[in-house]
Amino acid sequence: MEALPECRVLVGGEWVAGAETSEVLDKYRLTPCWKLHRAGREQVRQAVQHAHAAFESSVLSPFERGAILDRAAAQIEQRAGEIVAAMQREAGFTQSDAQGELKRTVQTFQLSAEEARRLAGDVIPLAGAPQQEGRFGFTIRVPLGVVCAITPFNAPLNTVAHKVAPALAAGNAVVLKPSSHTPRTANLMAECLLAAGLPPGLLAVVHGGAQVVQWLLDEPLVRFYAFTGSTEVGRDIHARAGLRRTQMELGSIAFTVLAEDADLDKALPKVVNAGYRKAGQVCTSVQVLLVQQALRERVEERLGALVRALPFGDPAKADTVVGPVISEAAAERIEAWIAQAMALGARRLAGGERRGAVIPPTLLSGISPAMNVSCQEIFGPVVCIEPFAKVDEAIARINGTPYGLATGIFTNKLDDAFRLARKLVVGGVHINETSSSRVDMMPYGGSKDSGFGREGPHYAVREMTEERMVTITA
Repeated sequence: MEALPECRVLVGGEWVAGAETSEVLDKYRLTPCWKLHRAGREQVRQAVQHAHAAFESSVLSPFERGAILDRAAAQIEQRAGEIVAAMQREAGFTQSDAQGELKRTVQTFQLSAEEARRLAGDVIPLAGAPQQEGRFGFTIRVPLGVVCAITPFNAPLNTVAHKVAPALAAGNAVVLKPSSHTPRTANLMAECLLAAGLPPGLLAVVHGGAQVVQWLLDEPLVRFYAFTGSTEVGRDIHARAGLRRTQMELGSIAFTVLAEDADLDKALPKVVNAGYRKAGQVCTSVQVLLVQQALRERVEERLGALVRALPFGDPAKADTVVGPVISEAAAERIEAWIAQAMALGARRLAGGERRGAVIPPTLLSGISPAMNVSCQEIFGPVVCIEPFAKVDEAIARINGTPYGLATGIFTNKLDDAFRLARKLVVGGVHINETSSSRVDMMPYGGSKDSGFGREGPHYAVREMTEERMVTITA
């Protein structure tokens, strides 16, 4: 039997064996595709110590940091075929999803390179205060030290990039703990950074589960924790971090609103893409489509036909739009939630039987608050249609959940659009776009239980630096 390719841990610039190993599954075939080396307690400690030592001794200028990130972006483009193939196997991404992830990652690195070169503070007009004549003041932004990045499976390249690239742009060292479902993609990114000239030690990669996260929290040299994942884990990290900084993106129940004047020819294809790309495993995937009552029948008919036409199954096939979810256990949970909704009166307008880890793209109508699909994050290829009469009802429905990451609104009524933008307690409001509309240069993050802090290189660099006041008296 042929040996599986290995995913090792990166400590002190060297790829080394872990304390133990496990297998990573091909998400469609549910067969082993890599051997994963899981870091031990001492390796985690060494990774942090090497990162801290590398940070303390680093002499990289902002220009040099930007050049490394630009070269890393070029390396990622050069290795696109290998990276896309890895995501298709370990994440179950279709060709279009994997290509989209790679292209966005290149831009994230390029944007971070720009931020490295232009990171600056402000001039403070001290002479405008009483008795401060001849005094000059300005701020500088300084790196924090060791940044710990804990990333999920659903964006195994670009979410990693959104944490690692801005941290390096700011002058920090990084210890990365990627998802154990998708370790190879993270390792390939690390290889690209090393090939681009990143000094050994400024980046470590430690694989493993919840125990590795707990060990990282025990390390006092880590100054910042950037986490994307479940609310429960995020709360634990935030509580245990103490006075150390954290940035959390903790998921959502994402809504998109179709007002009665919405242009359905433009809106519905965007809803399909936002609801079913990456098999619905995006924190801002359209989970609940709020449809003004006058449009309900037309939307059900037209959207149902679009969803039923989506090719699904093997992500290696060029025309597949919806591949598997991350595990068979996740697929079984989603299947159970759909069954519960139908038992409680929901109608299935599109969908079908589960096939291993593949859930056929599903469209439900007639949902109620008692159903899991209505009140918990599905994280699967399921969209639920829910009617509303007036805009105030839509606002109350969206604000009535514990989450607040992003909302999309399709309307040409400026009064309604700006009212929703002001009243919705969410991190992003996208008018005539879906909840899943994101450009990598924008600030991205949530309100309430969806977390705090912002991604996007310009904003993340500021999260990962401290502002220091400097004054000079003539």
